[in-house]
Amino acid sequence: MSTEPATSPLRDPQVQAVLERLYSQRRRPSGGGPGGGPGGGRVVRDPHDFADIGFSIHPAQGDLIYLLCRAIGATRTVEFATSLGVSTLYFAAAVRDNGGGTVIGSEIVPEKAATARRNLTEAGLADIVDLRVGDARETLRDLGGPVDFALIDGWPVSSGPTLARQVVELIAPQLRTGAMIMNDNAEPDYLDYIRDPANGFRSVSLPLKGSTELSVKVDAVTGS
Repeated sequence: MSTEPATSPLRDPQVQAVLERLYSQRRRPSGGGPGGGPGGGRVVRDPHDFADIGFSIHPAQGDLIYLLCRAIGATRTVEFATSLGVSTLYFAAAVRDNGGGTVIGSEIVPEKAATARRNLTEAGLADIVDLRVGDARETLRDLGGPVDFALIDGWPVSSGPTLARQVVELIAPQLRTGAMIMNDNAEPDYLDYIRDPANGFRSVSLPLKGSTELSVKVDAVTGS
Protein backbone atom coordinates (compact mmCIF):
# COMPACT_ATOMS: atom_id res chain seq x y z
CA MET A 1 0.00 0.00 0.00
CA SER A 2 1.32 3.45 -0.89
CA THR A 3 2.37 5.69 1.99
CA GLU A 4 1.82 8.81 -0.11
CA PRO A 5 -1.76 10.12 0.24
CA ALA A 6 -3.81 10.32 -2.95
CA THR A 7 -4.23 14.05 -2.41
CA SER A 8 -0.50 14.77 -2.19
CA PRO A 9 0.35 17.92 -4.15
CA LEU A 10 3.62 16.28 -5.25
CA ARG A 11 2.54 14.27 -8.28
CA ASP A 12 5.85 13.28 -9.93
CA PRO A 13 5.75 9.44 -10.02
CA GLN A 14 9.57 9.13 -10.03
CA VAL A 15 9.87 11.20 -6.84
CA GLN A 16 6.85 9.52 -5.26
CA ALA A 17 8.40 6.09 -5.84
CA VAL A 18 11.56 7.05 -3.94
CA LEU A 19 9.55 8.58 -1.09
CA GLU A 20 7.33 5.52 -0.88
CA ARG A 21 10.37 3.27 -0.62
CA LEU A 22 11.97 5.43 2.07
CA TYR A 23 8.81 5.61 4.15
CA SER A 24 8.24 1.87 3.86
CA GLN A 25 11.80 1.22 5.11
CA ARG A 26 11.49 3.44 8.18
CA ARG A 27 12.39 1.74 11.44
CA ARG A 28 13.05 2.76 14.99
CA PRO A 29 16.48 1.90 16.38
CA SER A 30 16.75 -0.62 19.17
CA GLY A 31 17.60 0.91 22.53
CA GLY A 32 15.90 4.21 21.80
CA GLY A 33 16.38 7.12 19.44
CA PRO A 34 18.79 10.08 19.40
CA GLY A 35 17.70 11.42 22.77
CA GLY A 36 16.17 8.42 24.49
CA GLY A 37 17.46 5.33 26.17
CA PRO A 38 15.92 2.10 27.45
CA GLY A 39 13.01 2.58 29.82
CA GLY A 40 12.54 6.19 28.76
CA GLY A 41 15.91 7.35 30.07
CA ARG A 42 17.50 10.49 28.62
CA VAL A 43 20.71 9.58 26.78
CA VAL A 44 21.98 11.87 24.04
CA ARG A 45 23.66 9.74 21.42
CA ASP A 46 26.28 10.27 18.75
CA PRO A 47 24.64 10.78 15.34
CA HIS A 48 27.36 8.64 13.75
CA ASP A 49 25.91 5.66 15.62
CA PHE A 50 22.83 5.89 13.37
CA ALA A 51 24.54 5.98 9.98
CA ASP A 52 22.04 3.54 8.47
CA ILE A 53 18.87 4.87 10.14
CA GLY A 54 16.96 7.88 8.88
CA PHE A 55 15.09 10.33 11.08
CA SER A 56 12.79 12.30 8.85
CA ILE A 57 9.67 14.38 8.51
CA HIS A 58 6.29 12.69 8.01
CA PRO A 59 4.42 12.72 4.69
CA ALA A 60 1.98 15.45 5.79
CA GLN A 61 4.90 17.70 6.68
CA GLY A 62 6.55 16.99 3.35
CA ASP A 63 3.37 17.77 1.46
CA LEU A 64 3.08 21.07 3.33
CA ILE A 65 6.69 21.95 2.52
CA TYR A 66 6.12 21.21 -1.15
CA LEU A 67 2.86 23.18 -1.28
CA LEU A 68 4.21 26.22 0.56
CA CYS A 69 7.37 26.30 -1.53
CA ARG A 70 5.23 26.27 -4.67
CA ALA A 71 2.97 28.99 -3.23
CA ILE A 72 5.81 31.41 -2.47
CA GLY A 73 7.83 30.54 -5.58
CA ALA A 74 10.79 29.28 -3.57
CA THR A 75 14.02 28.87 -5.53
CA ARG A 76 16.52 28.83 -2.62
CA THR A 77 15.87 26.63 0.40
CA VAL A 78 17.93 25.21 3.27
CA GLU A 79 17.50 22.30 5.65
CA PHE A 80 19.09 21.01 8.83
CA ALA A 81 19.58 18.11 8.79
CA THR A 82 19.34 16.12 5.55
CA SER A 83 19.57 12.57 6.99
CA LEU A 84 18.65 10.16 4.14
CA GLY A 85 17.09 12.90 2.03
CA VAL A 86 13.32 12.65 2.61
CA SER A 87 12.75 16.36 3.22
CA THR A 88 15.32 17.14 0.53
CA LEU A 89 13.18 15.36 -2.03
CA TYR A 90 10.16 17.53 -1.25
CA PHE A 91 12.23 20.71 -1.37
CA ALA A 92 14.01 19.77 -4.58
CA ALA A 93 10.79 18.75 -6.35
CA ALA A 94 9.20 22.08 -5.42
CA VAL A 95 12.20 24.15 -6.46
CA ARG A 96 12.42 22.28 -9.77
CA ASP A 97 8.70 22.74 -10.38
CA ASN A 98 9.12 26.46 -9.64
CA GLY A 99 11.58 26.69 -12.50
CA GLY A 100 14.85 25.70 -10.82
CA GLY A 101 17.18 26.87 -8.09
CA THR A 102 19.14 25.42 -5.19
CA VAL A 103 18.37 23.31 -2.14
CA ILE A 104 21.11 23.55 0.49
CA GLY A 105 21.35 20.62 2.87
CA SER A 106 23.63 19.87 5.80
CA GLU A 107 24.40 16.40 7.14
CA ILE A 108 27.11 15.58 9.64
CA VAL A 109 27.23 11.80 8.96
CA PRO A 110 29.05 11.09 5.65
CA GLU A 111 27.31 7.74 5.15
CA LYS A 112 23.90 9.39 5.38
CA ALA A 113 24.95 12.11 2.97
CA ALA A 114 26.03 9.46 0.48
CA THR A 115 22.69 7.66 0.83
CA ALA A 116 20.81 10.93 0.39
CA ARG A 117 22.72 11.64 -2.81
CA ARG A 118 21.79 8.21 -4.17
CA ASN A 119 18.13 8.81 -3.35
CA LEU A 120 18.19 12.21 -5.02
CA THR A 121 19.83 10.73 -8.10
CA GLU A 122 17.18 8.02 -8.25
CA ALA A 123 14.49 10.71 -8.11
CA GLY A 124 16.19 12.78 -10.83
CA LEU A 125 16.79 15.73 -8.49
CA ALA A 126 20.50 15.52 -7.60
CA ASP A 127 21.50 18.50 -9.76
CA ILE A 128 19.34 20.87 -7.69
CA VAL A 129 20.89 20.02 -4.31
CA ASP A 130 24.00 21.46 -2.68
CA LEU A 131 24.58 18.89 0.08
CA ARG A 132 27.22 20.01 2.57
CA VAL A 133 28.80 17.40 4.82
CA GLY A 134 29.79 18.53 8.30
CA ASP A 135 28.55 20.46 11.33
CA ALA A 136 25.68 22.74 10.29
CA ARG A 137 27.02 25.48 12.54
CA GLU A 138 29.87 25.70 10.03
CA THR A 139 28.37 24.49 6.75
CA LEU A 140 25.40 26.89 6.91
CA ARG A 141 27.28 30.04 7.87
CA ASP A 142 27.14 31.29 4.28
CA LEU A 143 24.07 30.32 2.25
CA GLY A 144 25.13 32.37 -0.74
CA GLY A 145 22.14 34.69 -0.86
CA PRO A 146 18.63 35.25 0.52
CA VAL A 147 16.72 32.05 1.32
CA ASP A 148 12.99 31.49 0.74
CA PHE A 149 12.26 28.51 3.02
CA ALA A 150 14.13 26.70 5.81
CA LEU A 151 13.59 23.46 7.72
CA ILE A 152 15.23 22.92 11.11
CA ASP A 153 15.09 19.35 12.36
CA GLY A 154 18.16 18.90 14.48
CA TRP A 155 19.86 16.52 16.89
CA PRO A 156 19.52 16.72 20.70
CA VAL A 157 22.37 17.97 22.85
CA SER A 158 23.19 17.19 26.47
CA SER A 159 23.38 20.77 27.72
CA GLY A 160 23.29 24.39 26.63
CA PRO A 161 21.36 25.84 23.68
CA THR A 162 19.85 23.21 21.39
CA LEU A 163 21.20 22.83 17.88
CA ALA A 164 17.84 24.07 16.58
CA ARG A 165 18.32 27.33 18.50
CA GLN A 166 21.91 27.70 17.37
CA VAL A 167 21.07 27.04 13.73
CA VAL A 168 18.02 29.33 13.62
CA GLU A 169 20.12 32.20 14.97
CA LEU A 170 22.70 31.45 12.28
CA ILE A 171 20.33 31.33 9.32
CA ALA A 172 17.65 33.86 10.35
CA PRO A 173 19.63 36.86 9.02
CA GLN A 174 19.99 35.01 5.70
CA LEU A 175 16.23 34.57 5.20
CA ARG A 176 14.46 37.10 3.04
CA THR A 177 11.45 38.98 4.33
CA GLY A 178 8.46 36.73 3.60
CA ALA A 179 10.53 33.57 3.94
CA MET A 180 9.07 30.62 5.82
CA ILE A 181 10.73 28.39 8.38
CA MET A 182 9.53 25.05 9.76
CA ASN A 183 10.73 23.35 12.93
CA ASP A 184 10.05 19.67 13.55
CA ASN A 185 10.83 19.09 17.21
CA ALA A 186 9.48 22.13 19.10
CA GLU A 187 12.61 22.64 21.18
CA PRO A 188 11.66 25.11 23.95
CA ASP A 189 14.57 27.49 23.34
CA TYR A 190 13.87 27.45 19.60
CA LEU A 191 10.25 28.37 20.31
CA ASP A 192 11.39 31.16 22.66
CA TYR A 193 13.40 32.64 19.79
CA ILE A 194 10.96 32.24 16.92
CA ARG A 195 7.93 33.44 18.93
CA ASP A 196 9.63 36.59 20.18
CA PRO A 197 8.37 39.41 17.89
CA ALA A 198 11.66 41.23 18.41
CA ASN A 199 13.32 38.58 16.22
CA GLY A 200 11.11 39.41 13.26
CA PHE A 201 8.93 36.30 12.93
CA ARG A 202 5.26 35.43 13.26
CA SER A 203 4.58 31.82 14.17
CA VAL A 204 1.93 29.14 14.61
CA SER A 205 2.01 25.60 16.00
CA LEU A 206 0.48 22.95 13.74
CA PRO A 207 -0.78 19.51 14.86
CA LEU A 208 1.62 17.57 12.62
CA LYS A 209 3.96 14.88 13.97
CA GLY A 210 3.14 15.94 17.52
CA SER A 211 3.96 19.61 17.02
CA THR A 212 5.32 21.44 13.99
CA GLU A 213 6.17 25.12 14.27
CA LEU A 214 5.62 27.14 11.09
CA SER A 215 6.86 30.71 10.95
CA VAL A 216 7.19 33.58 8.49
CA LYS A 217 9.85 36.27 8.59
CA VAL A 218 8.10 39.62 8.58
CA ASP A 219 10.89 41.95 9.73
CA ALA A 220 13.75 42.23 12.18
CA VAL A 221 12.30 45.02 14.30
CA THR A 222 9.99 44.80 17.31
CA GLY A 223 6.45 45.90 16.48
CA SER A 224 6.75 45.39 12.72
